[in-house]
Amino acid sequence: MENFEYCTPTRILFGKGQIERLGEEIKPYGRKILLCYGGGSIKKIGLYDKIKTQLKDFELYELGGIEPNPKLASVEAGAQICKTHGIEAVLAVGGGSVIDCSKAIAAAALYDGDAWDLITHKAPTLGALPVISVLTLSATGSEYDWGAVISRPETNDKVGYIDPHLFPSLSVLDPEFTFTVSAYQTAAGAADIMNHVIEQFFTSPSSFLADNLCASVLKTVIKYAPAAIKNPRDYEARAQLMWASSLGCNGILSLGSAASGWPCHGIEHALSGHYDITHGVGLAIVTPRWMKHILSKKTLERFVSFGRLVFGIDEQDDRKTAEKAIDATYDFFKSIGIPMTLGEVGIDEKRIGEMAAHIANNEGLDKAYAPLSEKDIEEILKACL
Repeated sequence: MENFEYCTPTRILFGKGQIERLGEEIKPYGRKILLCYGGGSIKKIGLYDKIKTQLKDFELYELGGIEPNPKLASVEAGAQICKTHGIEAVLAVGGGSVIDCSKAIAAAALYDGDAWDLITHKAPTLGALPVISVLTLSATGSEYDWGAVISRPETNDKVGYIDPHLFPSLSVLDPEFTFTVSAYQTAAGAADIMNHVIEQFFTSPSSFLADNLCASVLKTVIKYAPAAIKNPRDYEARAQLMWASSLGCNGILSLGSAASGWPCHGIEHALSGHYDITHGVGLAIVTPRWMKHILSKKTLERFVSFGRLVFGIDEQDDRKTAEKAIDATYDFFKSIGIPMTLGEVGIDEKRIGEMAAHIANNEGLDKAYAPLSEKDIEEILKACL
């Protein structure tokens, strides 16, 4: 087992009715609050009104309209509000995009330079305003991790911003707030959760405990995503997915294992950076093609373990076990309604070479568990068409 240091400073309030505690729980963080949210779904489900009631004694400012695949412009707009009004805490209400954007806002609010310099680590993040999140989509795990992903459309960049200052101080997780999430977004969220775990599983050396924790989360998603799609108001299914989301990306599943490089995310960030597609859908398309591409004598043991632990596949021939595990991954994504080719999401071969070069130059995948060259990346993308 590898050495590690671990700390998750985020408090979790999980379950029905926890939003009623928000007003009291947020008091220690300040009276001037920036409320961040997306396209208005929180108003349709009544969550916006609940929050306004909880924060009636606070000085509340708002930044709505935060985009899926949040953009640098939204970060800059939020940071300016914070600086102008002396904001003391940022309240993110939404899914991963809103929370990611809010984290970057919280850091940029305390920085006098260009926010992009923080996001790209050209300047150190020395602090951030407290972030409180209220989750409405089970997918990214941003409610319980130290990362954010921000896009700059002008340069087709989509960058992972990782820093310990970005951990939320408090996250409210009520599965009932995900009852109205569409089947498509539920499926995309499930794919996102699964890929977070897969990225951590495929590494070497790995830990027996970490492998089995990963498998447990993956089997949870495989069991409960179809149930949530079939019956969107199935509380148990929504609850299982929500907690799987939180555990999927906060680091606990990889403790004791080597770093993996997260190649599928590196590839997908270029896809959604260039074409603004749904992140989880892009991951579902890329993942089985990446698996097929890296299957080799070196990686065979990992695929055999994956097949046995996650899908119960145990053929006498190890290669057959590995291939069936890859097929099972593809088939699951397809079974929950995810389009499984780039063509289905409006992407053709025209920019494949450009994206492959961008990924090779910016994502460091030559140092991944199974190193990828520009040629490898181009072949994976072509296999996704």
